[in-house]
Amino acid sequence: MAKEIDPSESMAALFGRRLRRLRLTAGLTQSALGVLARTHSTRINQIERATGAKPTLELAKTLDEAVGADELLVELWAYVHRESFPDWARAYIALSERAVDIKQYAAAFVPGLLQTEDYARAVLSLGRTLDSVEQLEDRVSARLGRQARLDEPNGPQLWIILDESVLMRPIGGPVVTQTQLARLLEAAEHPRITLQVLPFSSGGHAVTGRSLTLLTMPDGSKSAYIDAPGFGQLFDEPGEVASFSVIYDRVRAMALPQNMSLDMIRSVMEGTYRAERIPSRSERRRLAQVQLQRSGGRGLHRGGRRLPEPRPRP
Repeated sequence: MAKEIDPSESMAALFGRRLRRLRLTAGLTQSALGVLARTHSTRINQIERATGAKPTLELAKTLDEAVGADELLVELWAYVHRESFPDWARAYIALSERAVDIKQYAAAFVPGLLQTEDYARAVLSLGRTLDSVEQLEDRVSARLGRQARLDEPNGPQLWIILDESVLMRPIGGPVVTQTQLARLLEAAEHPRITLQVLPFSSGGHAVTGRSLTLLTMPDGSKSAYIDAPGFGQLFDEPGEVASFSVIYDRVRAMALPQNMSLDMIRSVMEGTYRAERIPSRSERRRLAQVQLQRSGGRGLHRGGRRLPEPRPRP
């Protein structure tokens, strides 16, 4: 007889124990549940015994419906997948899943909420705390699952500032990088997403080399999260959060306006980007003022140059 799984060992074990109980209550064999969930009975056995890869969000939803769990398995799924991440990241993940406003400065990689699957896999495979291929797939699944919040009616406002190095660093090969850049341009069309790029020409700042995230909860409370490769720290003391908010605002003021940022992303994707074409900070301020004053009039050419006025015909 197989050894009984102890649900106190992990959230994955608790998920499996609950699934087994619900399956038996519904009078289903593992094979029958596999048919209903469009998977194999071996996969059901793995989930119930907490072996192999953890279930994806889609599979958790399908299993929940098949056994009549009334969202119980879906709710447990989030906790199951947090176990795939190191301790210092779990508290941040839990908060970010509830945040109504998210502001991020990304120093090294595209933030997880906007990553494509292949880009996410390439980034997560670099993790120092990664133990196995199964754990990698668990983390990829969890990251992609969290992106669903962006399209929910009550999804968060998202403001992301990408360091120029994020665009310049090829991750996962040319095709993966190109697809990721295209995803950024697509994401910028979302009404709740704002994208900016911080160019190298802006110089240093208080979080150079580290990423910064500011989270606002439904009750108005705020947290700040600083992370670098292999390390992260969460701050929730109001004075510290206020200090990081000032830093973020300064970085945001140094970044390119969104229209110029998207032009840069597009030119990097198309292979036509030249860093020397980026205007200086003073030029960008002047251009921004001109754009505001001339709304409805002739615009500015990509790269900040004014389009030549048409000459009158003789």
